[in-house]
Order: sequence, then structure tokens, then C-alpha cells
Amino acid sequence: MPQAGMLLLGVIVGAKGIKGELKVKSFTENPEDIVAYGPLQDQSGKATYKLKVVGLSKGLPVVRIKGISDRSAAEALKGTELYVTRDRLPDTKEEEEYYHADLIGLPVFFRDGTKFGTILRLHDFGAGDMLEIVPENKGDNSAVLIPFTVEMVPEVDIAGGRIVVELSEDFFENPESPPETAKS
Repeated sequence: MPQAGMLLLGVIVGAKGIKGELKVKSFTENPEDIVAYGPLQDQSGKATYKLKVVGLSKGLPVVRIKGISDRSAAEALKGTELYVTRDRLPDTKEEEEYYHADLIGLPVFFRDGTKFGTILRLHDFGAGDMLEIVPENKGDNSAVLIPFTVEMVPEVDIAGGRIVVELSEDFFENPESPPETAKS
């Protein structure tokens, strides 16, 4: 578990070449921006890594880390998650732009003020962000996925610590099964 206030920016996915270069899966909007926030830390916050982008490999930044100069040392870092403290990230530029970390853990309410649940995480399956919400009164602790759109999530109040959702009346209904066709 990362220290409080630490945000995951990327993970080292492997070595590249024989001189200690590493491929990094970056979670920043522009993959090369992983170096824009200064030195990064491991999950414990004890190890610090100063990265320098030296190229791209299949869309992944290839970096050099000070003190890593051969393939063996680079391979030893495979799987290392790279974190930054939240205060080193810039403020969002647009009103409806949020860091995932600012949304996780926020309570979710319906328009009438009834608490629906808490945001567990966000997903991007390619068609837009989805909020994974753990409902307040669901006995089996099943999570619900809700598209993170203005229609479904009309109010996000980071400062007030809450999100409002507006779901259609049939949102939780299971669609009817199509009628079975007769086999001849």
C-alpha cells in the first residue's frame, strides 16, 4: 500500500537493451510526461528514482535512471511502481477535469440527498471513464459501474467531498431475455 498522498504515475515493465535502459508504462496523459514531476518514489517512499526519457518503444517511454547502468540492474526493477506526491501535480486546467485520485473514496449521492455509495476506483475501457461504486446498502458488497458522463454524474464537488449521480429508473433492472426460437 502506498503512503498517503502518493499517486501512481507508472510502472517499470522491463529492461531495454544492455545499458540499463528501462521501459515504463506511464499513466500520465502524455507518456513522456512521467519525468515532468521530478524524482519519483517506490511504493514505500524509501527509494527515489530520477528518470530521463531517452526514447520510445512501442508507445512506452524508454528511460534511464541514475545509478542503473546495466541490464541486470534494470531487470531487477521490473514491476516497480513509480509514485509522486499529490502536491507536485499541477492544478487541473478545466472545470470538469479531475485526477482519479481526487475522486476515489468520495461519497456518491442521489439528487434527493440519499447516499448511494462510495467511489472505489475509475476504469477506462476505451470508451470513456467508468466509476466503480460500492453501494451503501448492498449486502453482497457488489460494485456498480456507472459511466462518468455529465448525464449520469451531473455534479462533482471535490472541495465539498461529494458526487451526485442521476440514474434512470430502469438503471438497475435486468433486461428481459430474448425469446427462445423454436427449433425444428
